[in-house]
Amino acid sequence: MNRTHPLIVLLMAAIFLLPVSASATTEKEVKSVLVTGASTGIGRNLAETLARNGHHVYAGARKEKDLAALNAIDNITAVRLDVTKQDEIDAVVALIEKSGTGLYALVNNAGIGGGGIVAQTPVADQTLVYQINVEGVYRVTKAFAPLILESQGRISMTGSIAGTATRAGLSAYSGSKHWIEAFTDSLALEMEPQGILVSVIAPGNYQSYIRRSSVLRTFAKVEAAGGKITAEMQQMYADTAARELTYKQPDEVSAAFMHALFDDNPLRRYVVTPNQQEQAFTIGAKVQQLVELNQWGPHSYTRVQLVEMLEKAIIEKAIIEKAIIEKAK
Repeated sequence: MNRTHPLIVLLMAAIFLLPVSASATTEKEVKSVLVTGASTGIGRNLAETLARNGHHVYAGARKEKDLAALNAIDNITAVRLDVTKQDEIDAVVALIEKSGTGLYALVNNAGIGGGGIVAQTPVADQTLVYQINVEGVYRVTKAFAPLILESQGRISMTGSIAGTATRAGLSAYSGSKHWIEAFTDSLALEMEPQGILVSVIAPGNYQSYIRRSSVLRTFAKVEAAGGKITAEMQQMYADTAARELTYKQPDEVSAAFMHALFDDNPLRRYVVTPNQQEQAFTIGAKVQQLVELNQWGPHSYTRVQLVEMLEKAIIEKAIIEKAIIEKAK
């Protein structure tokens, strides 16, 4: 008979022990927020959510049609922003400085999927993922940090449950999102003493364009090499689109971002999954990593000690969160 690992039981108990406020949109003043990668998917959903709540959004996109569509939405200013191009990043910094709106928050959302089996995938494919998902985040954060510091605002990242749990063929994308986890922790330690709070939102499978765009980049490479898109390849795209469109809209992801950006007590991490299966997959992977970290060497902990450490951490976190909420009343 299958039994739930006691560490998983304790981790899931944290959901009930930690009092997380749901009033993420109780902010009183209009704030300006930059969202990168806002043309589709999570970025578009978040930009529209922020605008609908009365905030001013600088929405980053690359294509003319996307810029026009974003500019047509009230409270949104579309900005041309390819996160791999320093001149475009600098131009947006200058635009915001000139506008006088200030910048309360930065949401590093721009990213792509891609990669493949290591032995079969060109290095260039891996490099492209890291240029956007890693270097792009670093470039943008570095450029806009002075504005965020000036406003004493927030910085949030779009991570992924793939940054915790991966599978074969996903090393490039998972690696980039694992970097986001580490970057968030390090940046938070740098920025929090200066009054800036940093969070990462790690979604599961929600509706976006990331899978279809990966297939289309593959098609572009084939055509650039003189090849033709076959009926089989076209069917692959159709199947990918059909699957992607069955996923839930990312409203729950935007709700987590709103909490991270505006709640008085934001979390460092938000795992947002559309179902219990993906939550169990993610938390289970983290528990497995904990077990593996503890396997070797003379300083390993016993099972009882590990459970006690986890229980202590959960209780201490709950006490701190409760004290913060009581103080805010």
